[in-house]
Amino acid sequence: MEAITTQGVAIPRLGFGTFRMPGADAQPAVESALALGYRHIDTAAMYENEAAVGAALAASGVARDKLFVTTKVWHDQLVPDALHRAFDASLRKLGLDHVDLYMIHWPARDLDMAATLEALIALRERGLTRAIGVCNFNLPMLRRAVEEIRAPLASVQLEYHPFLSQASTLAYLRGKGIPLTAYAPLAQGRAASDPTLAVLGRKHSCSAAQMAIAWLLDQPGVAVIPKAARPESQRANLDALAVRLNHQDHAAIAALPKDQRFVRPPFAPDWDAAA
Repeated sequence: MEAITTQGVAIPRLGFGTFRMPGADAQPAVESALALGYRHIDTAAMYENEAAVGAALAASGVARDKLFVTTKVWHDQLVPDALHRAFDASLRKLGLDHVDLYMIHWPARDLDMAATLEALIALRERGLTRAIGVCNFNLPMLRRAVEEIRAPLASVQLEYHPFLSQASTLAYLRGKGIPLTAYAPLAQGRAASDPTLAVLGRKHSCSAAQMAIAWLLDQPGVAVIPKAARPESQRANLDALAVRLNHQDHAAIAALPKDQRFVRPPFAPDWDAAA
């Protein structure tokens, strides 16, 4: 599996997402994914499945140093003391002595960014997480985190799929050597039924969903974490690694609407904020 090296860690470019796999539902799915060859597992406190993910990791027999495990702290736990307690709870549920990447899941409206990022950095310095990152920060927030606070971000996780442009953010992150991890890469299932992606997929003997994943993987500095509960879907996502796009494919996907954002919780930041 190709990996992106960043801040001293190697992030496998195709990972396994576990959103909307609550409780014990996650364990068999993660066990299957690990058996198929996934090594990058993405979870979060909010998913309420860290214990099940940890059980799957333990049952897999895969050596810890071959795994890349990400978890995240929820936006109501970003005050440093609360963040440290949340981290300890996540680590305990996962049954690990460290995680590979610990991330802010969403920024809070009253976020003290410097204090929160310093709390993350302290976890990294103690060896409890190998790297730190943020999710769902808009571009002005990223500029502040990187340029003013100088946080050593190893990844930024954002909604990214063929129907949503992240061009300006991606250009900024590439300039700073920070990978973008694409969540909801199938646009919450919409990519699988898109006519343009289906036509391209038939040309490459693959599905529309595989085309969407392959398009993301074809972009430098992008990792992808699709969710798939069924082993056959997990395998199909892995098979997308072999799909090679050409200029015509990219042109066709570029012509799709790029303003469709599907993850819009009420606490999301202003995505249109000027950089």
